[in-house]
Amino acid sequence: MHMSVMLQETADLLMVSGGCYIDGTLGSGGHAEEILRRAGPEGRLLGIDRDTEALERARPRLAGVPGEACLVHGSHGDIRRLAQENGFGAVDAILLDTGVSSEQLDTGERGFSFRLDGPLDMRMDTTRGETAAGLLARQGDRELEELLRRLGEEPQARRIARAIVRERERAGAIETTGRLAEVVCEAMGRWGGPRHPATRVFQALRMAVNRELEELRQALEDGMSLLKPGGRIAVITFESQTDRLVKQRFAAHVGTWRSLQQGGTKWIGELPAMVPVTRKVVTPNVGEAAGSNPRARSAKLRVVARKE
Repeated sequence: MHMSVMLQETADLLMVSGGCYIDGTLGSGGHAEEILRRAGPEGRLLGIDRDTEALERARPRLAGVPGEACLVHGSHGDIRRLAQENGFGAVDAILLDTGVSSEQLDTGERGFSFRLDGPLDMRMDTTRGETAAGLLARQGDRELEELLRRLGEEPQARRIARAIVRERERAGAIETTGRLAEVVCEAMGRWGGPRHPATRVFQALRMAVNRELEELRQALEDGMSLLKPGGRIAVITFESQTDRLVKQRFAAHVGTWRSLQQGGTKWIGELPAMVPVTRKVVTPNVGEAAGSNPRARSAKLRVVARKE
């Protein structure tokens, strides 16, 4: 069962009280349930997820909560269109909880985990798009090396990419998670410590298959434009690449005040103008990260508000 990360901290920072909200990464509905509970009978929530299985898990969970929950199949990269189509104009707050869910990781057939053998799929939306196996089958060693460095920050990207291509040429397409994990382990040689050798490889492939950085960038820009003055957007990330993107885009919209040669100051930034809510990144408390929800240990939360 997936446990929502920093549940209370997120709801507190979003200042939920009545109004309209968007959960752009609904998952199993944990954050959405807390938002609706705090919003009360007058609250409205648009829940978006590209995983149809997640939507089915969330529906009964939210059915008994006061307020209105509108759940739709789609990507948070389409947040503007989906909001308009479902009658959500200017909203009070938006949440984006990025990354992969426990249900996805713990279901071998979804292909997200090197711990469970299954088809090398990794699509969050199984109704469309290229699988990880398809991506691996068409990439040359140089392309694959660049992907592993950029999205996985894998220092052994060249060695692993060449090993994958050699294995593909020797025995055909790599179509299961178990076979890919074996190829990576063999390429890396002996290893020890808490991190499995294939961790960064699986991360990079998942992010590429689901276009996670591109979708997140679009969701951030459109999400900020959907907020009412004073409305807040909170983003939870789990990888350094996604956190870096959020930090950079938030900083661009918070902007800076620049002194002018002729006197006075001028604000330099991107519109809509935002103000920081969290001056420093928020991380899970020790009890959550080390005890009740260990998968939360790499989570980072950042929040900004639309300038009034």
